[in-house]
Amino acid sequence: MIARIPLLVIPLILFNLGVFGLLGDTGFGRSLFTLDMMSGGIWTMTVGDLIVLVALLILFVEIMKSTVTGTASIVDHLLSTVVFVAYLVEFLLVAGAATSLFFTLMVIALIDVLAGFSVSIRAAGRDITMH
Repeated sequence: MIARIPLLVIPLILFNLGVFGLLGDTGFGRSLFTLDMMSGGIWTMTVGDLIVLVALLILFVEIMKSTVTGTASIVDHLLSTVVFVAYLVEFLLVAGAATSLFFTLMVIALIDVLAGFSVSIRAAGRDITMH
């Protein structure tokens, strides 16, 4: 059953924990670390950047999961759609979610839904043999 849970719910939960203050007053712009680059510039990784990075890695895993065809994949796609709808509703109705970070996470969830259905349809088309 755990394999059917859309993993992109994890960034949604992390964002909400941060917005509603359950992670403390750190904020998404808080610097985790900085690196001096050879160019002379300074690269900073923030909490928000880390959440987007985690979401992108999860998106890769979700796309790999969508290559498996069968009844379980239909449930996976439906649950991924539910997660996207949750992102969309929160973006539209919760003031704390009106940020570029949350919008980016919502677009990642949309890409998961679109890619999942597209990959599944393409894979299912290969399974059909014409006589």
